[in-house]
Amino acid sequence: MAEVKINPVTLDIVKDSLIAVSNEVFYAFARTSMSPIIYETLDYASGIADVDGRLLTQGNGACGFIGLIAPMIQEIIHKYGKENMHPGDVYLINDPYLGGGTHLSDIGMVMPVFYGEELIAFIGNKAHWSDVGGMAAGSFTTDSQDVFQEGLRFSGVKLLDQGEICKPLLEMIKSNVRFPETSEGDMWGQIASLRTGYKRIGELCEKYTVEVVKESMKRLLEQGAKIAYNRIKELPKGSWEMEEFMDDDGYGNLVRVKVKITITEDEFIADFTGSSPQVASPINTGYSSLCAGVKVIYMSILGPELAVNDGVFEPMRIFAEDGSIMRCHAPAPTSCYFESMIYASDVVWKALAPVFPEALGAGHMLSVCSVVLAGTKQESGEPFLIVEPTGGGWGASDGKDGEVGQFCVGDGETYNVPVEMAENRYGIMIDEYSLHTDGMGAGKYRGGSGAVRSYRAMTDGQLFTASFGRNKFPAWGAAGGKDGSYNYFEFHNADGSKEGPMGIVARHVMNKDDVVYMVTCTGGGYGNPLERDPELVAWDVKNEYISIRQAEEDYGVIVDADTFEVKGLTDARK
Repeated sequence: MAEVKINPVTLDIVKDSLIAVSNEVFYAFARTSMSPIIYETLDYASGIADVDGRLLTQGNGACGFIGLIAPMIQEIIHKYGKENMHPGDVYLINDPYLGGGTHLSDIGMVMPVFYGEELIAFIGNKAHWSDVGGMAAGSFTTDSQDVFQEGLRFSGVKLLDQGEICKPLLEMIKSNVRFPETSEGDMWGQIASLRTGYKRIGELCEKYTVEVVKESMKRLLEQGAKIAYNRIKELPKGSWEMEEFMDDDGYGNLVRVKVKITITEDEFIADFTGSSPQVASPINTGYSSLCAGVKVIYMSILGPELAVNDGVFEPMRIFAEDGSIMRCHAPAPTSCYFESMIYASDVVWKALAPVFPEALGAGHMLSVCSVVLAGTKQESGEPFLIVEPTGGGWGASDGKDGEVGQFCVGDGETYNVPVEMAENRYGIMIDEYSLHTDGMGAGKYRGGSGAVRSYRAMTDGQLFTASFGRNKFPAWGAAGGKDGSYNYFEFHNADGSKEGPMGIVARHVMNKDDVVYMVTCTGGGYGNPLERDPELVAWDVKNEYISIRQAEEDYGVIVDADTFEVKGLTDARK
């Protein structure tokens, strides 16, 4: 058959339309979900893939989900075969050891897209459900020892068959989760967003013809690969190694994370050989989420403005030993997979920061600082469940102070639950939500401040679970900047006693008027602190980011305690 000539302008219009469709799929879910972690925090992602499961475009959301839609779809294609799929089918997958897997709480859905009788694309989304069963409310905990304690595991099952819900599967889900109405609502919200994308792709085919749409999909991937290979050629060539230790495996043992980065004329290689074996606590990560963690840094140096698709990722090669902390296999628990995934990002980041100072700054809070709090409301006695990340400080970079009170690199385009909503929906009062200005992270450019968030229990018997990584090793400084601080939490009990600081806890009992005091770190500084503009140092003192003593000791600037004017410089500064 002769090749059909298509106007390149039309191809680009349709290509950009596919990106718009992906964004519409993303926001359709936010408008139809029932869980605050979805419609407030935006802990989910969505994307469109071609008929072979290659990612075409992905809606913004949790950075930890970058590029995870495609391997999830490819897993479903491999299991069922394209010839056995029909319009209206939807598949369910959350297996952490299969393509696109993270932890059981992240429920993936895949829908094949047909135009007439022809299969032309796939749509997928992946969202954190507040509860999927298991040993603890919220399903992800810090003391699970195998995957069977963490909830329902779906290794690719058909949820909708030609548009009809599989009722036994739905009933099984509702019977095994703690908040069945919420989970079912989120399920239908995911399905509705997939159907929105299905409809929009069909409209594109009717407007421009299916041949143009398919050719535009091909163009997306070809352009992505072409840009990626061109930019790889422009990058510095060589190998760089880095090794860090995770704070804790849950039993007091350090966990090694090791990487060797190699950049050649046409490849970006990340080799994690030498990292610790998988452990009997839920900080293991599967291969897909390891890849996602590396992709975040890869995109940062290649070009964060680029569209996310499998063409852009074509030069990447990622290796890890099977059975290691970075490529675990069953039945390793993965509830807190994000700790090792973000450490993977961090070692790549730290290795390449001196090489790409324009793209990579100093170390940040690193951890999701996840919080799960279950209990009953003080007025109605109804059960509630908090599942949320905690914001903290980011490292400074060349020419810019660090961001203040932002979520970690794994969260990306996510948000906190507002105080008003938290107090309305949950059995808590928020005593404090403020910046953590400990003065750490000194540099020519100062590390960003962390955050303080305090929850007061309004009823007895509330259960608090949290994983605050980076509680032993501080956020690292870069280019002569000083290290930042640590993440931790403490319990200030109603009887006046105090417990902590600590970084990991599972189902700690909080009774009425007990307070959990959560603190996230200040990011690392960038550059020599003695080179910071003295007027900026005085401004930092005035705004309580640093103390007068720190201004003098770290920055060599003497600041007047009353007027906050620069009185002079120390001998070291001079």
